Amino acid sequence: MSEITTSNAAVGSHKYRFGWLVFFLLVIFVYFFGLTIPLVGPDEPRYAQVAREMLDRSDWVTPTLGGFNWFEKPALLYWLEMVSYKLFGVNEFAARFGPAIFGLGTILSLWILGRFMATETIEKAANAEIKAATSFIAANSVTKDFANWLALIAATTLGIIVFSHGASFDIIITFPITAALVSFFIFDQTKAASFNRKYFPLALFYIFIGIALLAKGLIGIVFPFAIVAFYFVLSRRFPSRTFLFSLVWGTLVALAVASIWYLPMYQRHANEFIDEFFVQHHFQRFTSNKYQHPQPFYFFLWILPLMTLPWLPFFLAAVWSNIRRIVRNQAVDRGSLPVTQSPLLLFSTAWLLVPLAFFSLSGSKLPGYILPSVPAATVLTAIYLYQLVNRSHWCRLTVASIAVATLLVTVGLCIWAVPRFAAVDTVKGLIEAANERGHTSERVLNLHTTSHNAEFYASGRVLRDDAGKQRRLFGAGEVKNEIVAGNGAPVLVLVPLEYLTQLTRDESLRSEVFGDNGELAIVLVALR
Repeated sequence: MSEITTSNAAVGSHKYRFGWLVFFLLVIFVYFFGLTIPLVGPDEPRYAQVAREMLDRSDWVTPTLGGFNWFEKPALLYWLEMVSYKLFGVNEFAARFGPAIFGLGTILSLWILGRFMATETIEKAANAEIKAATSFIAANSVTKDFANWLALIAATTLGIIVFSHGASFDIIITFPITAALVSFFIFDQTKAASFNRKYFPLALFYIFIGIALLAKGLIGIVFPFAIVAFYFVLSRRFPSRTFLFSLVWGTLVALAVASIWYLPMYQRHANEFIDEFFVQHHFQRFTSNKYQHPQPFYFFLWILPLMTLPWLPFFLAAVWSNIRRIVRNQAVDRGSLPVTQSPLLLFSTAWLLVPLAFFSLSGSKLPGYILPSVPAATVLTAIYLYQLVNRSHWCRLTVASIAVATLLVTVGLCIWAVPRFAAVDTVKGLIEAANERGHTSERVLNLHTTSHNAEFYASGRVLRDDAGKQRRLFGAGEVKNEIVAGNGAPVLVLVPLEYLTQLTRDESLRSEVFGDNGELAIVLVALR
């Protein structure tokens, strides 16, 4: 009888593994689907253009935009885009390929975290000499599933899906921070003394911090150290001597990794790099509203929960449950989760709160800033949901259905909804309309608007001021002056539809409208 039960468990295990394999293949497909949609917003086309200019110059150090130095961000995203441009050509898919990889890397890191928790539990069960074969198989299957459910929640969380489809720095910083923190937690919870089991994760912790520095600057080192420190405070214990000693050699390792870009940048640009990159885009961005992204203090208190959709109700329930557990100093249900004490909960809490507090205090706030907290939110949500799915077949089916439905909805949005939004936001079609008529080299002027989208789609043709910023013109007279300054050569003008008549009714100009996207029109303008 025991052999029959064991055989049935093995068959069921094969079916589960096949089901998980199909699901994660679907995840990979979805994360690479829709990357060809035109670049939208102010950031995607600018970052894509910076990488193009670096590639054109074969320069892996100095970011430029329109030929002017662009020191807002480090080079990691640009490097990923440059490699992708070499593989796939200069296009939208290539610009977003690296972020999609880093999104999947974030999910994989969390899966490894779940797998570690499962492995630790299985080893403890084995050491306790579980004699009944059926009991051990059941325990093995349940604990290993935690990694899969954690990855399922992460892969179908709105914040990770959205930013993995965008050519921006938010997912680029989220992956190395996630990998660093997972590495640290594995080190902290591993009792084995061998290098591979204990010290290798510690070394990875510092290597990924170095990569995070290359991803988005100082928060790449501030967040991991602050989260780890807060975790020890919540745990009410001191760090081990091994970790304290590693702060010396590990920080040197992290800085050595980061120096791949920071050192040559400083050698080339010295004080200009220090002032613009560190002073302006780190300290002034945090302490002021210089870059015009003001939001109230509580902004991220509602943005972060929204990023956990469709798991928002479970996330809120997990937060409430976690608060009560910490206050009452309770352990997690030992029978349903591969976590016998509270370290993972405390670690996830610290991970969630540090970026939340940091950016809430910042003078500049954008939704993507809080993305490094989202993996922690998925861990808390997964812990809560895992206790539910182990109690009921219908709970497992419901959670799996929500996950699959989220992925299918994502595909549907990428097919029907997002392209419609992009068509209005992008000037790709307008520039292509002009190119098809043979106007591939005329300067592109902005009248009563600033089209950051044109950075990429009208590469090298946008009118700029002496500081390198796009120049915004006001009135047909200024357009006429630019034509005269260009020895009478015609220009292409991007203009909001409500101002189009300023060009078409000016008797000193000859204007030909090539098309519009619902907001902007593109007009070929020449002197009469």
